[in-house]
Amino acid sequence: MEEKFKEIAEDLFTRSMAENEMRSAPYEFPEDSPIEQLEERRHRLERQISQDIKLEPEILLRAKQDFMKIDSAADLELMVDKSLDIVDVGFKEREIPMEREYQRVSISGEEKCGVPFTDLVDAAKCVVKALLIREKYINRSMQTFCKTTAHALQDLGTNPLDLGIYDDVAETPVDADAPVHPPVSETHPYDNQDPSNMPADAGYGCMMVGGVMHVYNKRTNMDKSTELDLPYPDLKEYIADMNVMMSLIINGPVKSFCYRRLQYLSSKFQMHILLNEMKELAAQKKVPHRDFYNIRKVDTHIHASSCMNQKHLLRFIKRAMKKYPDEIVHVEQGCGQTLREVFEDMNLTAYDLSVDTLDMHADRNTFHRFDKFNSKYNPIGESILREIFIKTDNYVEGKYFAHIVKEVMSDLEESKYQNSELRLSIYGRSRDEWDKLAQWAVNHRVYSDNVRWLIQVPRLFDVYHTKKQLANYQEMLENIFMPLFEVTINPSSHPELHLFLDHVVGFDSVDDESKPEHHIFNLDSPLPANWTEEDNPPYSYYLYYTYANMTVLNHLRRRRGFHTFVLRPHCGEAGPIHHLVS
Repeated sequence: MEEKFKEIAEDLFTRSMAENEMRSAPYEFPEDSPIEQLEERRHRLERQISQDIKLEPEILLRAKQDFMKIDSAADLELMVDKSLDIVDVGFKEREIPMEREYQRVSISGEEKCGVPFTDLVDAAKCVVKALLIREKYINRSMQTFCKTTAHALQDLGTNPLDLGIYDDVAETPVDADAPVHPPVSETHPYDNQDPSNMPADAGYGCMMVGGVMHVYNKRTNMDKSTELDLPYPDLKEYIADMNVMMSLIINGPVKSFCYRRLQYLSSKFQMHILLNEMKELAAQKKVPHRDFYNIRKVDTHIHASSCMNQKHLLRFIKRAMKKYPDEIVHVEQGCGQTLREVFEDMNLTAYDLSVDTLDMHADRNTFHRFDKFNSKYNPIGESILREIFIKTDNYVEGKYFAHIVKEVMSDLEESKYQNSELRLSIYGRSRDEWDKLAQWAVNHRVYSDNVRWLIQVPRLFDVYHTKKQLANYQEMLENIFMPLFEVTINPSSHPELHLFLDHVVGFDSVDDESKPEHHIFNLDSPLPANWTEEDNPPYSYYLYYTYANMTVLNHLRRRRGFHTFVLRPHCGEAGPIHHLVS
């Protein structure tokens, strides 16, 4: 019995030894290639291939997947040989354009959407007509129209607006070897204020007729025979085009066609993301020294009065209270008030101020509440502090506001890749508003390569007319545009304004869109010189005369060799849909 047990035990022991040998065999390595060296070589090769920007994204992904299969030195050497072959093949495949590397979805077959084909054709023609109207007004005002859309319209055989009279004006050349960063100016752009160094007087005369500026060859003889050919859409043409657009937005087949088209494009883009997200991510990582934080970004809707954050403004106010407590900053009933006296009247000290007491954060309670939104511009709810610290036209000539804006500009320059388009307001109450604004910028040297200005014009004629500040709407238009035409014709007449306009990019029309409109803009509407009603002109009325005057101004500035402006009115958040048509 004992011998039998011994035999069974020996047999069991022998089998267990054999199983141990079988289990350990695949994991044994030659003595000359320990696992540490193999892992080190494996990681080194992985880093080498992952950093090789010559590899295509899909090749890179395949290489990383194959790394997980390497178990021996022989496999590692085989992987090196394969990677070299892949690189050679990759160079041959690079002859194919980059866009073909992405997966594409092809849709074939006849469309069966339940809509007659003739209705689809008619709807498409209506959309093309709307695009042609858009292209006409953009080109006529010398703004930039989308090149992709322009090429598509040309393929349809449409004729774009002929602006050949300005073909002789050369565009700014672009050097292929230009540096990434703009050249640093050796002198400040506001240093050269000598009128003798500015462009000469063109000798033109200008006059507003029917709400639109007209320019003449001579100042002494301003009649139809001496008028310059500066095209703009007349009122009849504008009303006709607006009626066409209004009819399109209530056209059922057009609305259905556009909705289906937008849904299709949205789904197509989502499919592209699902198919090519990883490839695009790999392509982004191949670009050296570029990520979200070091690509150039431009904020295009920032009010200069709110370009700083609450903490920045709070620190600035406290610093001003400590450095300039005895400086007269405000006049109340003929008596000057120092900064200390202003805060004493409000029973406040620098210690009492905090971000919460400033209460200038536009939270969700300001959505669709234009009144609450405007009140957020008042520090501590006091309009006097807004006048002192974030106004350009006050007793201290906007000194504090200029200082804090320059601090914001300094932060933008330090970040190097952030740019802003700050908004300043021109109200049209008086003819000297432009000069005061330009003098504020030039005298305080408020300038940065990272900042440009956009001028917004509030639609507040009814308020100014009620206060007897304006007699009619044409007076408001003259206050806004007459200085711009004068400085374009003769820069030495407004030297500060000429320097300031070099950094202004365009105009905007702003106000509370939810206000009811009691007038429909049509050919029977009174001209601006005859608009003396208490009601505010409608949105389209404001937009037409702003656009028409800016178009004439752009043509004049192009003749003079100056840069042109753009019109970027924002609308659609709270107002009626026809605001988008204007």
